[in-house]
Amino acid sequence: MYTNKKDVALLVHACDRYEFLFKGFDYFFSKYWNINVDCNYYFATEEKKVSINGFTNIQSGKGEWADRLSYLLKEKISEKYVLYFQEDMWINKETNPLFFNELFEFAFKNKCQQIKLHSSEVYKTNRTENYLQGFNIATLDNQNSDFLMSHQVTLWDRSFLIKQLKKNEHPWRNERKGTKRLKKLKPEIFHIDYFAENGNKEININSNPQNRSEYQTISINSTLNDNILPFIDILQKEGGLEEREYGTKLYYNFTNKLTHDGLEKPRKVDIIKRFKNWILAK
Repeated sequence: MYTNKKDVALLVHACDRYEFLFKGFDYFFSKYWNINVDCNYYFATEEKKVSINGFTNIQSGKGEWADRLSYLLKEKISEKYVLYFQEDMWINKETNPLFFNELFEFAFKNKCQQIKLHSSEVYKTNRTENYLQGFNIATLDNQNSDFLMSHQVTLWDRSFLIKQLKKNEHPWRNERKGTKRLKKLKPEIFHIDYFAENGNKEININSNPQNRSEYQTISINSTLNDNILPFIDILQKEGGLEEREYGTKLYYNFTNKLTHDGLEKPRKVDIIKRFKNWILAK
């Protein structure tokens, strides 16, 4: 049974190359997240030491994505459940602490292994009789859903998540192969429409849900996407000098299609053209 905040960890899993995004995540998480959500907060980097408001900074060391996360879950975090975020998921609507505290109670009571908290058309769900703050606690139709293994906002049983992390898997392979493994395993996976990921509509049959939150994924292939623009607007209108300057830097990187470490995005070269050029050069 859920007893206190030592049982749940909110983990932001970040990489050092994306340090440019940390300030924005910090600003908007502080703006929209309710601190009365009863859990511990961890911001995980690789080797960099950073200060994020309300978070304990922990380090995984360098390595492949799955290896770094596995190390964090085994060596740095001891809580039973992990609420998983990444640094490019920026919240843009207020959160309801009652929802999360009831969510944690439900997870412990029912020994849940995975509760997806983001809406996406890739999931097919079945209605249940259980609700949290008007949100139906649906179950996933595993065989007809995609991305059973995903890195969007999800409440995981820590031990169960560790088992889904195979050595040397990069994030895309982990989602792809992890989904295949879960389809064979056939676990009970829950789904709740709490976060409108990128503004996605609810996919379950809910009952007048209260205070639905939202987050935007503002990064794709190491560069900012169009979702960043409303956040830049808020920084320019509501922030102090430091926030306005940061917003200007974000806009510069966005318009110039720079990666988060300030470099030009590598150009994709057609492999056939590359082969022909190699032949001609011989």
